[in-house]
Amino acid sequence: MSERQPQILDLEKVIESKAGDKAKRIPKFLIRWFKNFMHLDYINDYLKEGYVGVEFCENCLKYLGVEIEVNGLENLPKDGRKYTFVSNHPLGAIDGVTLGAIIGREYDGKIKYLMNDLLMNLKGMAPLGIPINKLGGQARNLSKLVNEAYESDNQMLIFPAGLCSRKIDGEIKDIPWGKSFVKKSRETGRDIIPIHFEGENSKRFYRVANLQKKLGLKFNFAMMLLPDEMYRSTGRKYRITFGKPVSVSGLDNSKSDYDWAQEIRAAAYNL
Repeated sequence: MSERQPQILDLEKVIESKAGDKAKRIPKFLIRWFKNFMHLDYINDYLKEGYVGVEFCENCLKYLGVEIEVNGLENLPKDGRKYTFVSNHPLGAIDGVTLGAIIGREYDGKIKYLMNDLLMNLKGMAPLGIPINKLGGQARNLSKLVNEAYESDNQMLIFPAGLCSRKIDGEIKDIPWGKSFVKKSRETGRDIIPIHFEGENSKRFYRVANLQKKLGLKFNFAMMLLPDEMYRSTGRKYRITFGKPVSVSGLDNSKSDYDWAQEIRAAAYNL
């Protein structure tokens, strides 16, 4: 059991860390509104418990009253090898927490995954994450951090779409998956385990995401809705299915890394 790290999330400090001096221009009433919208008091009531790592994820599910049905656990090897777990990303928050809990528990807490750098403000999640700056340029040392994670003895959890699912042609699904996980898995000899996570966000979320795309806005306004979407997960049930490992030795030059990534994406959706 990890040593607990009780925390109160200070939204003003988080905003200042991202916006610098520009944070002073944000009206106080707007910050108060966003605190209510993101259910900050509810979040802080949980953060006060101080859970860290996999325990943070497990107890977060209990706090939200989320029920999980898991299929395919027999497909998770216990041979001491390192694997790359890749999943669709329908929810943007609770799916990451859930998979962190399940995979982390199966592999003695040895798990790392790429996460929005804003989540690194959560002491409980930070030990599991490799931060990605979604609101600006990529950190200069991101490539180094990713390489070190793949070369470590941690299991890797990746959401290759890079953002949560969108409503496309009337269907909730990921955009095409990025190819990096194929390349990195091949380089480090990690077989790949596809995952399908069944779930969806509110209709409001998809309306905002589609409007943002139509207007060509670079700022991800839909992402700002995710704390409320997680709050809406309270009491819900989700189904997760783990597929059989895909051997990287079979991902040869007959297809590009991008094409292999889409084939593995299709396998995940077929689970």
